[in-house]
Amino acid sequence: MVLPTFSQLADPGKIPERIREALASVDPDAAHPLNLFRVHWYNGPDRRQQVAVPEHVVLPRELTGVDARIVVALGDRFPMIGAHKVLAAYGCLAPRIVTGGFNPARHRAVWPSTGNYCRGGVAISRIMGCRGVAVLPEGMSRERFDWLEQWVADPDDIVRTPGTESNVKEIYDACKELAKDSQNVILNQFSEFGNHLAHYACTGAALERVYESLRERDGSLRLRAFVSASGSAGTLGAGDYLKERHGTKIVAVEALECPTMLYNGFGEHNIQGIGDKHIPFIHNVMNTDAVAAISDRDTDALNVLFNTDVGRRLLAHRGVDGVTIAALSSFGLSSICNVLAAIKTARAFGMGVGDVVVTVATDGATMYGTELDKVLRRDFRDGFDDAAAAETYGRSLEHVDTDHFLELGERDRERIFNLGYFTWVEQQGVSVEDFTARRLQPFWRDLRDQLPLWDSMIGELNARTGLGEDA
Repeated sequence: MVLPTFSQLADPGKIPERIREALASVDPDAAHPLNLFRVHWYNGPDRRQQVAVPEHVVLPRELTGVDARIVVALGDRFPMIGAHKVLAAYGCLAPRIVTGGFNPARHRAVWPSTGNYCRGGVAISRIMGCRGVAVLPEGMSRERFDWLEQWVADPDDIVRTPGTESNVKEIYDACKELAKDSQNVILNQFSEFGNHLAHYACTGAALERVYESLRERDGSLRLRAFVSASGSAGTLGAGDYLKERHGTKIVAVEALECPTMLYNGFGEHNIQGIGDKHIPFIHNVMNTDAVAAISDRDTDALNVLFNTDVGRRLLAHRGVDGVTIAALSSFGLSSICNVLAAIKTARAFGMGVGDVVVTVATDGATMYGTELDKVLRRDFRDGFDDAAAAETYGRSLEHVDTDHFLELGERDRERIFNLGYFTWVEQQGVSVEDFTARRLQPFWRDLRDQLPLWDSMIGELNARTGLGEDA
């Protein structure tokens, strides 16, 4: 097969015409090698056609309650898994293959995750002809496991660890056991710099293109903030890209029920996709400008509001346009979290009509149908009627405040950075020197030299297969 370069995934216009023509007949949900060339933000609504500007929605004031333009890039346009984590998975495995650290004929790829990354990893593994092992908490949504059961080579390749979203250490413990077998290669999204670099180069450039498309219509706009839940911190790499080019503030988000960065706190939550109780190794903490916390009670409730006829009828009555309402099906739980944090950010920084806040909808509502049913049984025992919809709108959306939001000073950044010591040095065996090297920005800038090197090696590999002409 031929592999895409990172520059092609950042700018799909560089993908050879012969490949784009061949893609027209490929199902975006198939384990087909050419779907690697769809692992980018420029897929259209049908995920088959390529678009000039990444699919996004600009949320109106009638929904957000703020004058700032909150722009959400839609991750459910990605192939195979309907989530942008497939980009992170490719960003971790492809460099390992071209640098000789992974042999698809011999190694098994182990994907520690809280849901979408392991799905992306299993998909990429299957395409590349190797065995993928998903490691994820047993409490994740039923839809994730249903998908995995259809894609893994063996049922034993789904490893369920104790707990839910917040139990990341249990995932690491399972991977430690798996690593005892030399055939297992752990592709840890929380520490693989390919995750950071893929989002820096591809997600950052995609969000910039969305912003540029808005500025073409209104040249007064300013890209004030990029907001993203931490999770593995890979997506936050896009913030580094935007900050370098536009002075954009980077806001990292976590669950209020487990406020690790904000309060050194702990707990459990249901904002699936943002595992916590630790600071990811690939989080450029010293370049982060603010931290916000969002409650899973709000994301759970808004999942119901956004995806029921009663809830959508209320939004229409409130003046939300039909295009926006239709787009809400592209918002999963962590996506709703990002939107609420973007509203909080706009209010905390006093943003107005000329300000743009960008964020991402990491996946869509299709992954959370059973979660919606659980919330209906738990919180709306008398049914989700017009009164319940109005109460949910008022409590979880209309009255988003600036509580649990912290603009970071140097001491705050140092505190959050130092929290990572306990995971990475004491538990995972990283040297103190390697841990502290990440404190300085030249470390992160030097990392980016890997991208053209990887692209060159991908080109060489394609040439050796005889399939890479013009690729």
